Amino acid sequence: MNAMTEPLLFQQGGRELVRFATHPSKYQHWTLSVEGEVARLELDINEDGGIKPGYKLKLNSYDLGVDIELHDAINRVRFEHPSVKVVVFESGKEKIWCSGANIYMLGLSTHGWKVNFCKFTNETRNGLEDSSRNDGLKSIAAVTGACAGGGYELALACDRIVMVDDRSSTVSLPEVPLLGVLPGTGGLTRVTDKRKVRRDLADIFCTTSEGVRADRAKDWKLIDGLAKPQQFAQLLATEIEALKAQSTRSTGQKGIELTPLSVTIDEAGYHYSTVDAKVDRAARVATITVSAPTAAVESTPQAIEAVGANWWPLTLARELDDLILNLRTNELETGTWVIQTRGDAKRVVQADAVLEAHKDHWLVKETIGALRRTLARLDVTSRSLIALVDAGSCFAGTFYELALACDRIYMLDLPDAPDAAPALQLNAANFGRYPVVNGLTRLQTRFCEDAATIAQLQGLQDSALRADQALGLGLVTLTPDDIDWDDEIRIMLEERASLSPDAMTGLEASLRFPGKETMETRIFGRLSAWQNWIFIRPNAVGEDGALKLFGTGKKAKFDWKRV
Repeated sequence: MNAMTEPLLFQQGGRELVRFATHPSKYQHWTLSVEGEVARLELDINEDGGIKPGYKLKLNSYDLGVDIELHDAINRVRFEHPSVKVVVFESGKEKIWCSGANIYMLGLSTHGWKVNFCKFTNETRNGLEDSSRNDGLKSIAAVTGACAGGGYELALACDRIVMVDDRSSTVSLPEVPLLGVLPGTGGLTRVTDKRKVRRDLADIFCTTSEGVRADRAKDWKLIDGLAKPQQFAQLLATEIEALKAQSTRSTGQKGIELTPLSVTIDEAGYHYSTVDAKVDRAARVATITVSAPTAAVESTPQAIEAVGANWWPLTLARELDDLILNLRTNELETGTWVIQTRGDAKRVVQADAVLEAHKDHWLVKETIGALRRTLARLDVTSRSLIALVDAGSCFAGTFYELALACDRIYMLDLPDAPDAAPALQLNAANFGRYPVVNGLTRLQTRFCEDAATIAQLQGLQDSALRADQALGLGLVTLTPDDIDWDDEIRIMLEERASLSPDAMTGLEASLRFPGKETMETRIFGRLSAWQNWIFIRPNAVGEDGALKLFGTGKKAKFDWKRV
């Protein structure tokens, strides 16, 4: 399937599926332009271009299709335009910057669609912050007009927000007073944690539907700068120059083309070159196989740039990310993902060594960023994740990060044939290359920041660890032998599938990020839990709920009991 020609929404075996791959030639809502070290993303939404029928995207409001384009555009800035230091978000409409998620779309959507939509938009905005923090790609929101709800949440994800002071432009988070729901893309958390807005002022701001004008917004720390219309262009130019000075991105580099992914989607599952998912819908289990490279990956900057998007680590990152999104959105009842690896662990180790050796090269650095964000997407996926370290596995370095993202790790023990037994292998990839959204490594998260344990594991880098060693070190959960393996895995998967999916989602989310909180864990933990609950409450989505009645002229009827 070619992202340049295929629609985002399509039919497959009587099911309606979404694909997340697209191309600038297909954009209906965003225009990407690049001038030297500055990229501009202009939002001018096609009202009739919704991903689903039944609503119009008025007032520069967005749906999933708009954010799929945004996700693609930011990735193209990362890889196709490595000299860009600053991304400027602008509006192509008069008097309206972005009014956020389309309310009529939300009112028509299923619960699962709403929650998955909110999670994807969260991840896209988190990705902006990740690129700023780790890779030096800065961003600024140039607000000219009403900036509400998810529109302001996009601005909040930028490094800077500047606003025209024309007495009509405002910023607002009106979800609570207008819709009876919460801002769905981290707005509450970013206002307090990132912009350090005082609690009482944030309370007023988030319960006032009409929004805040530029002068008060600046006083309350909701924006960074303001200027009258005649001086706004100069203010923006000054802010861009300041952000360029902060950027660590290279100058004068030639990018690579992000060629379309090749994927076959059929009734059996989703099939790529480096990853494959077989979906057993009756058992509600997806088996994901991640394959090692079949040959040594290119190891010099010149050779890496020459193969571009076909470089194996980058292909892996893009395909795994696309697979995660496809499974999350299109296979809602497939609640358990079994992750296995196949191939030569030496090839994985060699690829990791190249990533480590050239981590400061722009393309390698961006590839590491793509892998980091893909693993983070796996971390926050509301599915039971089970890693199977069985015969033929190659859970080394980056591939072992896949196992560490899982809720359980089972490793096959072959006491009578130890030389044929699978092994785990740690390397530099496991000690800081891919931090979790809590700011720790997955090993630090697994061992609750036990420094002595981490130091011991660092001393075992590049050692092949068999089942008994891995179990003793706490690197796996259980180690059935070859006699018990099939039955134990079968029973475990059957038991998992029998449990309440709601309870499992809450359990997994509570256990995956122990210890300290960050802005990201608060967004994905607290927001996901509250929004999941609020989205099924009659005060929001009942026949007389605020979200259902928006725009009808009718007043919502609330159940006033606090629970």
